[in-house]
Amino acid sequence: MVKLQKIEINDFEMIEKNKKYIRRYPNLNTVLMVEEFLKKNRDMPITISELKKRLPKQVMHQTLKLILIYLWKSGKIIYGPKGIQWIYSDPEHLKKMFEDTLEI
Repeated sequence: MVKLQKIEINDFEMIEKNKKYIRRYPNLNTVLMVEEFLKKNRDMPITISELKKRLPKQVMHQTLKLILIYLWKSGKIIYGPKGIQWIYSDPEHLKKMFEDTLEI
């Protein structure tokens, strides 16, 4: 878990400048897959290695770490000594607004 905290956007910019490492950015389907998995399993923390094993599709470690950084910075997950846990909940006013709408 500590390794996730050490990786920042500045580190990625340095890697790009050096051109020594190939960066793999996640596509939207991969980000949504990780989000949905963490939402469904929000009841207890999960480690990165356990997350990689239990995801429906295989994700490269570097790509998964980038997704987790994005989710952490957007306030959707927290991480600690026991692992990663989903904490975001949809705002109630948006739920109420969509209840009485007509889908076309």
